[in-house]
Amino acid sequence: MNQRERFHTRFYLVAMLFIVFDIETVFLYPWAIVFKQLRIFGLIEMAVFVGILLLGLVYVWGKGALEWD
Repeated sequence: MNQRERFHTRFYLVAMLFIVFDIETVFLYPWAIVFKQLRIFGLIEMAVFVGILLLGLVYVWGKGALEWD
């Protein structure tokens, strides 16, 4: 009974998606620290960044990558 247990490919896909959106948090923290210095430019840049990530999430969700059938 010394066999390796196989994981489904979707497990790895969800793990990679988690890492991508976890990295988003890493970028949000320094932005929040210097928000007052960046003013409107920083707000626009972060809106573009979050918008691109949301488009990626909608795409992945639409492809059904977050389903655990």
